[in-house]
Amino acid sequence: MAQKRVQLERESFSCSICLDLLKDPVTIPCGHSYCMICIKTHWDIQDENRIHSCPQCRQTFRPRPVLVKNIMFTDLVEHLKKTGLQATPADHCYAGAEDVACDVCTGRKLKAVKSCMVCLISYCEKHLQHHYDVPQLKKHKLVDPMKKLKGNICSRHDEVMKMFCRTDQQCICYLCSVDEHKGHDTVSAAAERTERQKELELSRQQILQRVQDREKDVKLLQQELEAVNGSADKAVEDSEKIFTELIRSLKMQIRSQKETEVSRVKDLQEKLEQEITELKRKDAELKQLSHTEDHNQFLHNYPSLTPLSPSTHSSSINIRPLRYFEAVTAAVSEVRGRLQDVLTESETNISLTVTQVDVSLSQPEPKTREEFLTFSQEITLDPSTVNKHLLLSEGNRKVTRMREEQFYSSHPDRFTDYYQVMSRESLTGRCYWEVEWKGAVYVAVAFKNISRAGKSRECAFGWNDKSWALNCHRNSYNFYYNSINTPVSGPRSSRVGVYLDHSAGVLSFYSISHTMTLLHRVQTTFTQPLCAGVRIYYDEGDTAEYCKLK
Repeated sequence: MAQKRVQLERESFSCSICLDLLKDPVTIPCGHSYCMICIKTHWDIQDENRIHSCPQCRQTFRPRPVLVKNIMFTDLVEHLKKTGLQATPADHCYAGAEDVACDVCTGRKLKAVKSCMVCLISYCEKHLQHHYDVPQLKKHKLVDPMKKLKGNICSRHDEVMKMFCRTDQQCICYLCSVDEHKGHDTVSAAAERTERQKELELSRQQILQRVQDREKDVKLLQQELEAVNGSADKAVEDSEKIFTELIRSLKMQIRSQKETEVSRVKDLQEKLEQEITELKRKDAELKQLSHTEDHNQFLHNYPSLTPLSPSTHSSSINIRPLRYFEAVTAAVSEVRGRLQDVLTESETNISLTVTQVDVSLSQPEPKTREEFLTFSQEITLDPSTVNKHLLLSEGNRKVTRMREEQFYSSHPDRFTDYYQVMSRESLTGRCYWEVEWKGAVYVAVAFKNISRAGKSRECAFGWNDKSWALNCHRNSYNFYYNSINTPVSGPRSSRVGVYLDHSAGVLSFYSISHTMTLLHRVQTTFTQPLCAGVRIYYDEGDTAEYCKLK
């Protein structure tokens, strides 16, 4: 009786989503309670439709309610844990949404441990015991729990399908083999399984062989990667030595030339100062004679004056401030320019599957829109990636949100749930493009290996570590990376510019109108080539178009 009471208490304080005891319990407006992380995850999935509902009563809420921890429930759960709640059967014994439930259990069902291919019923450990104890039941075939046992029953004859029709490639019962499948190539399901098993094993061998081949390729690529890294490191080291020696030699040459020039100037300066002293002495002698009052004495002494010797120096000296070593500076600048041109024109391309490594001197970022446009990149959208609720137009440069699904063939690269599309172009080096948008749009870049299928955050631009996205809404900007939301301030504009310097790890977003204003700048390391991308997530008719800039 006590155990039953504890069980009821446990069910009263369990989350109907995870079927476990409430953790950080929250109570939503309709009165139902859930684990905070469970209801938050449930509503995150519903964010796409902007309608949030209760998983139990289906009541909807607008806007999304703010979740606040229920202190009373928290205390009650902790109290029940201490007073015996943990003594109840382990929660993992009960069947969840993804488990096979026991068909015999009433009330809350336990997990099935086996399925009987004769009874066509799944049993928990308790109810399976008869198959081990009763002689007649011991002959039944038990397999791991299966969800679709009824799929083994012929819908027409209500018999177990133990035959396989090779003509029609389907499982059938014995009566089918003598009825509508009469004359067809039929064998037992076990015999067909044996044949298919052989084919399966052959396929596995082929797969394993391909795995081994690819592993060898990976090792070779790793060796090539190490060689690339080693060669690059050695090039940097050798370049540093060369430039260090060059700078040392240049310094010595400049110092030697400086000493020569300084010595020449000081020698000239010394001679000029001596001449000045002699001239001042001569001037004093002449001044004294000019003040002699006796005319006869003046005339007597005048012939004894030594004549003024001619100057050995030019009457003017040209001073060239800051120009003595202009030739050296000009030569160094010319060498730098030539080196930069050589590195730019002869980029080293290292092909690692699809990866291209660009080696170039770091260059300053553009300052004006005219400078950005010199790096303009034409972007076209890839139809094999576009979600079926998006329509491509304008030569695959424009994407529009549609209510009805569009006709696109199946493709493993297609985004199945998020209304997203990626570019055909792989972006490396320095690129610039502009997007004209209307409504609610994510302007993004992403690695090519971002996930495509499903509703997980691994597929959504800006919600993982493989993509970066600027959310352009009617009244605000927000930047997203790895699920971190960063509010962005800046002038509103229907056009956004994106600048990428792949090797420098720079990604910048700009508001484009009559002026160009930086909205957000990212400094990181890009380990793969990037693709441009767009997500349109609200209303039918919202659009994004990659502009023609050339």
